[in-house]
Amino acid sequence: MPQHYDSIIIGAGQAGPFLAARLAEAGQKVVLIEKRWLGGTCVNDGCSPTKALVASARVAWLARRAADFGVSAGPVSVDMAAIRARKQKIVMASRDGLESWLGGLDTLRIIYGEGRFVSPHAVEVNGEVVEGDTIYLNTGARPVVPDWVGAVPYLDSTSILELETLPRHLVIVGGSYIGLEFAQMYRRFGAEVTVLEKGSHLASREDEDISDAIRTILEEDGIEVITGVDGFGASTLPDGVSISFSAGGKERRVDGSHLLVAIGRTPNVEALGLEAIGVKQGKRGYVEVDEQLRTSVPNIFALGDVNGRGAFTHTSYNDFEIVAQNLLDGADRKVSDRVMAYALYIDPPLGRAGMTEAEALKSGRKVLKATRPMTRVGRAKERGETRGFMKVVADADSGEILGVALLGIEADEVVHSLIDAMANGVGYEAIKRTMHVHPTVSELVPTLLGDLEPVG
Repeated sequence: MPQHYDSIIIGAGQAGPFLAARLAEAGQKVVLIEKRWLGGTCVNDGCSPTKALVASARVAWLARRAADFGVSAGPVSVDMAAIRARKQKIVMASRDGLESWLGGLDTLRIIYGEGRFVSPHAVEVNGEVVEGDTIYLNTGARPVVPDWVGAVPYLDSTSILELETLPRHLVIVGGSYIGLEFAQMYRRFGAEVTVLEKGSHLASREDEDISDAIRTILEEDGIEVITGVDGFGASTLPDGVSISFSAGGKERRVDGSHLLVAIGRTPNVEALGLEAIGVKQGKRGYVEVDEQLRTSVPNIFALGDVNGRGAFTHTSYNDFEIVAQNLLDGADRKVSDRVMAYALYIDPPLGRAGMTEAEALKSGRKVLKATRPMTRVGRAKERGETRGFMKVVADADSGEILGVALLGIEADEVVHSLIDAMANGVGYEAIKRTMHVHPTVSELVPTLLGDLEPVG
């Protein structure tokens, strides 16, 4: 007879392990099924390892700039094997920590294998069938690889993390968040880098002024950026790859030692057998969920990247909080309650929350806008990092802060003060009156809000 559990969780990303632990601590009998490693993309292939590499790249960049700060330093060299080893140490500490924590919970069982539904209440894994009253999906997403790549050797956002040698020339197809982070990172390590983007702008979900500023920063760092690219083709060279394409009405090609494909991600759903049990999916394969993350089958929930309601670690973890508090604490939390926020971890970083300026104008509101270059921020000048600018848009009638785009030093931290205000209905006038600490980047937020003026 199949073993029965109160809850089955398929996938151990940034929602699954925490939900499993919370349910087990509440007295439920829980099984967590994971086909690879605990922690999902964030711990193993995403946030943690990439930011470890970003940190190494930043050290190399600062070391080369030592003279700017009156510091003498010798020639800077990069040891990619040592950088990878440091990254891997950080990853393993997180993964081992999860295994130790979850393994110590008496009513939680972990099965390593790939789960597939045999009914709305039963999952088969490694030839064993387990039954559960409620089932939660947290299977995440993986990189998309276009057909034109064919048999040409390529890297994706996972495999590039294992490089122990520095590419001579890294060609990156995709000018969005993942591609741009790797572009600057590998340029700072010492590689020649070319970015090919299909759209007219990098980071296409951003306003054009933000996108243009990002491009300027990357080009100042020596990265070649080509936008408006189409008609891709790829072939193998004796010492690398050749990428053919059209841009600006001309046929072109770029030859490189390595190709990184970073054009997006797709949900991990194929092996689950969702169609057979009636779980609805959208046109891109993402599992459809309601505001409380329940699928079209009442006892099945979908959390994290697989539901298409946010492609970030923090949205996945927030999904866990919504589900756990609704089920166990009598809360009535919804996905739509959260302020969408994220960051782009180039240097300087972009901190984003809420609407873009274009979205605010399209909403029909009377929009106020303020911008301030980082050249006017004391902390940025003292640190010798004045690239970028701050932008806020607000509702002229209600005083509500509609959106924030901070591109500058420490912007990924500064943005949280505005996220907190947006989430709690605090208008811009209240923040203007708030005293901030000097000298910081955050102290310029009230000053920035004091510059709000009507758009148009």
